[in-house]
Amino acid sequence: MSHVRYIDKTRDYYRGVGYDRPYQWAHFDDIPFVRLDKPLSDSRLGVVTTSEMALVDVPGIWDDNPGSDVYALATDTPIERLCTKKDSYDRHATTLDDVNAYLPLTRLAECVAAGRLRALAPRFQVIYSQYSQRKTTTVDAPEILRQMREDRVDVAVLTAI
Repeated sequence: MSHVRYIDKTRDYYRGVGYDRPYQWAHFDDIPFVRLDKPLSDSRLGVVTTSEMALVDVPGIWDDNPGSDVYALATDTPIERLCTKKDSYDRHATTLDDVNAYLPLTRLAECVAAGRLRALAPRFQVIYSQYSQRKTTTVDAPEILRQMREDRVDVAVLTAI
């Protein structure tokens, strides 16, 4: 086998620690995606990341508001000033040293410079990785949508670790 069967591994794990029911993966009958009504070259792109970004050596919203699950950072922050506070990832398969590998702000700025995108939103949204479908749909997603509407975002991309 050339891939990891995460669904099977998750079900086995839940069974192994004594849960009566297997893990229930999120499922939606309605998919909230729509076709673009204009080309990307005429669109402002917003970025949402679950990479739990912070500024290097600067206490910030991460440290000051541990109860806040959605926050924003400036898109034009130099990439070397960004780091992740994420601690739940496969340390045997990867590192988090290359920020552009999981938050491609440099590549997206190049797309703007080349005319492939009209602009990037002035800030990107960061969300803590959680496993509550209810909270994601009723609290976090509406806050991200509010911020993106405020920034006049036309299309959004989600990046994750």
